[in-house]
This record gives sequence, C-alpha cells and structure tokens, in this order.
Amino acid sequence: MSATTTPTSTTPTTVPAAASTATGHRIPRAVTISAWAVPIMVLGQFALISGVPVVIALVGAFTRVRDRAVRAAAALLALSFAIPLTIWLVRPDGAQSLSKDIHPGFVGLIVAAGAALVLALRRARSGRSATR
Repeated sequence: MSATTTPTSTTPTTVPAAASTATGHRIPRAVTISAWAVPIMVLGQFALISGVPVVIALVGAFTRVRDRAVRAAAALLALSFAIPLTIWLVRPDGAQSLSKDIHPGFVGLIVAAGAALVLALRRARSGRSATR
C-alpha cells in the first residue's frame, strides 16, 4: 500500500485589495482625516495648529488623488487658511494667537472649504467622479 501525499502549492495567495475609486487609486485616510480635522480645529480655537492638517490634505490631494474636484477643494482650503495666517503674521498689532485674530468670515470660509473637501473626497471615493 502506497502512502499518498497531497501536493503543496508554491504559488502565493493574494489578498483582495481594499476599496478603490473608479480610477483605481485609493483615497488616503490621512487626507480624509485632515479634511475633517481642519474645520473642527478652527472652530475649537486651534487655528494655528490646524495648519498641519491643511498641509497634509493639500499634499495628499495633489500627490495621491487624481480627481480634479478634490484637488480644487484642497487648494481652496489651503488658500482660505493662508490668507488669515498671512494677515496675522504681517500685522504689527495682531493678537497673540491666530484664533483670537481671525475674522469670523474667514472661519466660515475655512469651514465651508473643509466641507467642500470632505464632500469631494466622498464623491471621489464612491466613484461618481467624472473629472480626472
């Protein structure tokens, strides 16, 4: 009686990829988290520190996301943050913190730009994006 052995497979098994957009690229989680963090931080009076997620969202959108709407929304967010930051840095009689010196109109603009970025990311993730 001969012993039968089962052959072992030498081919590697593949793991299915995570959810991707219609273009085949994933939306980086850091961009999404940053898009949510900016308006929350500005409304929570941490305007100067919110520059970090603004930079993360801008760099991530331009290097990892192909959707033009996401790139435009990230650029709008960066511009809406850069204007009050520049005004605060240039003014000799400015407040000690950006949060105390920023005009409420700019706060509203930053929150709206952050919401536009979140919506653009959601649209790009669902694959309904027509612009690339």
